[in-house]
Parts: sequence; C-alpha cells; structure tokens
Amino acid sequence: MPNYPAQISWKSLRVLILLIILLIVAINAWRDQNQNWKQPIFVLLHPVNADGRATTASYIAQLKSSDFAEARQFLDQSARHYRQQPVYFYFQLGRTLQTLAPVVPEQANIFQVIWWSLKFRFYAWRQHQALDGAATVTLYLNYYDPKYTSTLIHSTALEKGRIGSVNVFASNTQAQQNQIVITHELLHAFGASDKYDLTTGQPIFPVGYVNPQQQPLYPQQYAEIMTGHIPISAQKSKMADGLAQVKMNQATALEIGWLR
Repeated sequence: MPNYPAQISWKSLRVLILLIILLIVAINAWRDQNQNWKQPIFVLLHPVNADGRATTASYIAQLKSSDFAEARQFLDQSARHYRQQPVYFYFQLGRTLQTLAPVVPEQANIFQVIWWSLKFRFYAWRQHQALDGAATVTLYLNYYDPKYTSTLIHSTALEKGRIGSVNVFASNTQAQQNQIVITHELLHAFGASDKYDLTTGQPIFPVGYVNPQQQPLYPQQYAEIMTGHIPISAQKSKMADGLAQVKMNQATALEIGWLR
C-alpha cells in the first residue's frame, strides 16, 4: 500500500522550500530598491585584467582604495546637498580577477537580456569569497590598455543584485574620467537612469542638464553625472575631464531616494 503521508510530507517540504526561496528573492529585491541611506554603503571594487596585457597588470598592481577618494567625495557632497546630511560611502579594493563578466549582447531582445542578467548574477556568485565581506555594491572594473584599445563598449550595472561591470582605461591620464564612469555605474545600481540619447550620446534636455534654466543655455558649466558630458550646444557636448566638472541634478537625486 502506498505511503501517502510520506508523499504528502515530501511535497509539502518542496513547496515550503520554494516559498522560502521566493521570499528571500522578494526581500532582496525590495531591499535593493529601498536603500536605507542611514546605513554605511560598502562598495567593493574588483579590478579585472580585461585585455590580459602585462601593462594592464602593472597598472592594476599599483591601485589603492584611496585612488577612488574623488568618487567618494563627489557622492558625499551630493548627499549633503540634497539630504542635508551625509551618506557614508566606503570604497574597498578587492582581489584582482582574470575572468571577465558576461558581456551584454548588442541589440538583444528581452529574453536575451534576462539570460544575460542571470549569467551575470551567477558570475558574481562564483567570484565571491568569504574574505570579500558583505558589500552593498560590487563593481567589476575591466581595465584595458589605451595603447591597444581606444574605444570602450558601454558599461552596465544592475539595481537588483547591486552588481556592475565597468569598462575603464589602465592609464593615469584617464584616471579622473574613470571615476566618472565608476560613479555613474554605481548610481545605476541604486536606480539612477541614463539621461542621454542612446543613439547620439547627447544629454537630454532638461533631465540631462545640471542647470536647464541657465540663460543663455549654452555652454553649460557642468555635466550631469548620468550623462558625463557637458552640453556645448543643442547638438554638441564634450566629456567632462573629471568629477570636478560633474554634478548631480534633482532628477537623479529623486531616482535614488535623496529627494522626496
């Protein structure tokens, strides 16, 4: 005679396990979209030798956590401006990795994007070690020697999961612009959206401007952090040299929860 109670018990256990997993996923998703800014924000930065070159490895070897102080200072000043109180960001330089994160497929459909995001999460899970600690955000910094790679593909970051793959140059002369890209992707992980035209790369008026009320409107003095470019005219802009030429506008502050 079949053991029905045992079968029912095992089925109930499987359902319970599934419900627990779904609950954990839901809690993590809610937490990622409802950041408690009163808590310290720990940003883990894993350098990746993306082109496998000795020059890139040499550049990565001399990196220090303090090299990202300008990004921390920019975020601190922006938080004080909009929240009237500080947000404590701590940048930690992690282990150097040799394996690149999965690349976002170009002109991908929704199913390809979902599959890529799952692969990216799996990549992050595999790379994590206990010594890394519990980071709020983990960014994988893919370094390329500019002597061999002159143009970088777009970086990306996920709000759900708080991970990002950031393409930067292994060059001291590009270090300040690298910090713009790193800060830009970090804010993506907290819900900030791009504010430039994806076709032309030009800042979108008015959400991509720091001072859309300025008269005359052009040239603008600063780049908005989610564009990285200073508008020179309605059709032309230039990349900011560093975070000293960048500000966060109200639209971005609202998206990440620094304005209500």
